[in-house]
Amino acid sequence: MMARTALRPLRDRVGSITSGTLAWIYAALLVVPFYYFVVSAFKTNEEIFESPLALPGTWDLGNFATAIRQADLVLAVANSVLTTVGALVLTLLLALPASFALARSTGRLGKAVENVFALGFLIPSFAALFPTFLLAAALGLFHSRTFIVFLLPATALPLSIVILTSFMRTIPRELEEAASMDGASTLQVLRQVYLPICVPGIATVLLLNFLSFWNAYLYPLILTGPDTAQRTIQVALPTLKVDAGTDYGVLMAGTLFTLLPVYLVYTVLQRQMQRALVSGAVKG
Repeated sequence: MMARTALRPLRDRVGSITSGTLAWIYAALLVVPFYYFVVSAFKTNEEIFESPLALPGTWDLGNFATAIRQADLVLAVANSVLTTVGALVLTLLLALPASFALARSTGRLGKAVENVFALGFLIPSFAALFPTFLLAAALGLFHSRTFIVFLLPATALPLSIVILTSFMRTIPRELEEAASMDGASTLQVLRQVYLPICVPGIATVLLLNFLSFWNAYLYPLILTGPDTAQRTIQVALPTLKVDAGTDYGVLMAGTLFTLLPVYLVYTVLQRQMQRALVSGAVKG
């Protein structure tokens, strides 16, 4: 018995060293490519190929200026912001009431409706490309950002409703009953009881959908067509790569420029998302 007890600290120490080593290796696998990506944004093609991991000779912002000018990234970022923000607002306007109703339902009909939303995970995005094209043409919204704003929430509703419904079910019914006894309507219960408590869950949905909407490529490419004034950032970036010879420093700079909004949004919402994950783990 004493031998087993003596072996435990040794096992714990070996396990700690092993897990720490694996964690540092994993961190290096993430940091080294990111470092290469950042320093390449300030280099010429010759510097990138000759000394890929070395620091640039001069920290010149010329690559950023060239990328912004060639791909018209300012307009593309503005288009991405408009479509992403519009799609996020529409997603919440649809997902919150639907999740509230599903979380409060106790019958078979509510369960059936929830299963219908869950079926959305089984439909690959490219499978709906041709019907979406026909619908956009029939509505007269082809080659416009408006249809993208209406389309993106449809792709995000299954995940959004599943997350928000699961989160709302953790809210005690006593809070809703107390609000109803005070004369609160159903809409007031949703707005004053559920929404404040569901802020971490809403932040999670916003962050996940923001990443999906911001990085959308296939549908914006098809639906906006050749109109450069309508294209989003993911459609504009590939124009920096040409057959005659790609300036990889400019391409890296343009990509890094488009990642800044993603970093800002993640910085704002990450704490709420962590709260949602921790809350789910504790309640689970």
